[in-house]
Amino acid sequence: MKSVIARPVATAILLFARAVTAVRPIWSDSGPPRRRSVYFANHSSHGDFILIWAVLPPRLRRRVRPVAGADYWLKSKLRRFIGRDVFNAVLIERDRDRRTVDPVAQMGEAMREGSSLILFPEGTRNQTDEPLQPFKSGLYHLATLQPDFDLVPVWITNLNRVMPKGEFIPVPLICTVTFGAPLRLAEGESKEAFLQRASNALLALSPGKASE
Repeated sequence: MKSVIARPVATAILLFARAVTAVRPIWSDSGPPRRRSVYFANHSSHGDFILIWAVLPPRLRRRVRPVAGADYWLKSKLRRFIGRDVFNAVLIERDRDRRTVDPVAQMGEAMREGSSLILFPEGTRNQTDEPLQPFKSGLYHLATLQPDFDLVPVWITNLNRVMPKGEFIPVPLICTVTFGAPLRLAEGESKEAFLQRASNALLALSPGKASE
């Protein structure tokens, strides 16, 4: 029954997100990804993954799963329904003391089953004055676990202004979702070097940087 309800709810969320943000994708020169991918993005709002999901072509949208915090998306019946049933999110327990499953193993299983992922390597919403926070190690571990996946940087612009923290009514404002060229882990590349390269690739898509 839930799956029957989830489909029209997903459509309603898609239309609402597009109406409020007039979101548009900006693709790299190679166009939309053709392979299974991990889309890694900057993180300023709980709605970030919705904008990425909303601009993906339907063939890609059907097989993508966002990675999100279980503490937020399991907090109420409505959030649980949206996170689990509508978006089929990979829900990660962020509290290490409460974990019963390794987060990388959870994400790796979803990838082995054929899903692409939407991942926020900063680990939590960025509420600092810096454009990006340091990346957690998860993106590196996924790159080693599934080297056949493309790692696609994605910069989301303006969503933090559409839905400021603590507000419940969105402010209509045009948002863009900019996709960069896919990355792969280089042979012999260290975790630190890879994460810095991935962070630089993402930051290069930000407003100002992208126009330089």
